[in-house]
Amino acid sequence: MASRNRSSVVPTWERRMRFLLCFVGLVLSVYALHVELSKESNPEYRALCDLADSVSCSKVFTSRWGRGFGLVQLFAPADSVLNQPNSVLGILFYTIQLGLGQFVSSRSALLLVISSWVSVAGSVYLAGILTLVLGDFCVVCVSTYVVNFALLYTNMKRRNGLEAGKEKTR
Repeated sequence: MASRNRSSVVPTWERRMRFLLCFVGLVLSVYALHVELSKESNPEYRALCDLADSVSCSKVFTSRWGRGFGLVQLFAPADSVLNQPNSVLGILFYTIQLGLGQFVSSRSALLLVISSWVSVAGSVYLAGILTLVLGDFCVVCVSTYVVNFALLYTNMKRRNGLEAGKEKTR
């Protein structure tokens, strides 16, 4: 019975929005991984998101910052298992968001918010690299940034809703 009451705290819009955002994030991340692997195996490969010289997702994905946020290479070799494509990290993140979103508890809500803040910090960092260092515009990258901010908003709404529900029961 408690489970039923707790799940009613999570509005239908939030469940649908989480699924939609995670689905879109997963599709974007899988596509980014496909582009990166295709470009590495065939330098002549042209991705659908390569629209111009300064609007090229494959240029971004195959750059130093396309793996391990460009930071892992500072303490591990470039070919280290720790230096995964950012898209693999995205696949993990959206899968975790989708899984954690199935649990209705203060702890899962807190983990959702914390992981979202980490993703938003990563998005801001990579957006800075994109514009200031690479001088590029990546449609796929910017789309994932939007998804990450929307997930943060959704997760904050869930956490606030659960906290408000706790206050009512006291």
